[in-house]
Amino acid sequence: MADEQANTVLYDVSEGLATITLNRPDAMNALNTAAKVALRDALLEASADPAVRAVLLTATGRAFCVGQDLKEHVATLAATREAGDGNALSTVREHYNPIVRAITEMPKPVVAGVNGVAAGAGFGFALAADYRVVADTASFNTSFAGVALTADSGVSWTLPRLIGQTRAADLLFFPRSISAQDALELGLVNRVVPAAELADRGAEVARTLAAGPTVAYAGLKASMAYGAGHTLAEALEKEDELQTRAGASRDHTIAVEAFLKKEKPVYLGK
Repeated sequence: MADEQANTVLYDVSEGLATITLNRPDAMNALNTAAKVALRDALLEASADPAVRAVLLTATGRAFCVGQDLKEHVATLAATREAGDGNALSTVREHYNPIVRAITEMPKPVVAGVNGVAAGAGFGFALAADYRVVADTASFNTSFAGVALTADSGVSWTLPRLIGQTRAADLLFFPRSISAQDALELGLVNRVVPAAELADRGAEVARTLAAGPTVAYAGLKASMAYGAGHTLAEALEKEDELQTRAGASRDHTIAVEAFLKKEKPVYLGK
């Protein structure tokens, strides 16, 4: 299993950037158990590694991720029915939820470099990222209702917050392919770039963030997540807490000194 996991997800760290690459191109990066475990573990490793200051989540082949591997899922359905278990989707609790939480709770920015179709859980993972750079040939699809399932991988939380309840309901109840340009106009993605340039442009964004003020980025992630579920008064208190932390960082001092000297700051990530 360890070798299979290593092959399904590639992991590399260079100059503060962890690049995590889904690597089942022949299966359009469908998520079998090995891939889900490997992705979860790679994200947790990147989150815990002090040398990592940003993450680029991308994929090989013509798809970003089409979601659950249905071939494996059919076998799981049969096995659980035979055993009288009835919980063929324990993977939501065991894999999808930890993956989404690892992306959203990581105290570092995560960039999704979406090279092709992102559907189902693949769509959810892309939405969980902090920034999405998308090939102009990519597309998105909620997919869940198309196989008689409800939303998972955080889509019920992220999608309405990005595009509103009405549009989210439309995409969830009537799943269909959304082009990269339509996704940009809806507010689902940050940048659309030529497919041939995605690897370079995605890495450029991620490396810029990896060289930036990591403590401040962590605070921005935390404050936006907190503000989504709290009152203004509570959000103001959280901003005070997080700003105090950022203000005490070495990077804040570096930034102020560089500004006064009219120089470009070189951040340490702490």
